[in-house]
Amino acid sequence: MQTANSSTEEEILRVRKLEISDKNKGFIELLRQLTVCDSISDEAFRERFEELAKCGDDHLVCVIEDNNSGKIVATGSVFIEKKFIRNCGKVGHIEDVVVDSNVRGKQLGKKVVGFLSEHARAMGCYKVILDCSVENRPFYERCGFKQKEIQMVKYFV
Repeated sequence: MQTANSSTEEEILRVRKLEISDKNKGFIELLRQLTVCDSISDEAFRERFEELAKCGDDHLVCVIEDNNSGKIVATGSVFIEKKFIRNCGKVGHIEDVVVDSNVRGKQLGKKVVGFLSEHARAMGCYKVILDCSVENRPFYERCGFKQKEIQMVKYFV
């Protein structure tokens, strides 16, 4: 049963697709809480936004905007990999999940991961995968993920 407060908070902190105007609502600053993210010009942001839009539902960036402050307080993305294995199956890859440090503990990360996972399921993916730090493992386990194998990386810059 929802209380008046929880339904109000649900409206204030709703998951939705990234919009072009979100750059001016702290989207880039939020990404900086996750990893290296240099300043991006409005033009570069628009170009990347349009490039991703051409991918349709195969690449989705979602955000949670605090409608009281007008700031983006959480984000994440999922892209769909089309494979030959598993009868030309699809895999969802979750990336760049971050919740503003000022609002952590409100289940926003779980909302984002659930939204992205459900999108992958709706797109016909047989699984959804992600990489995370050892510190974030318990969070993702609470979201229904389990550790499988190891991550490897090779950086070019």
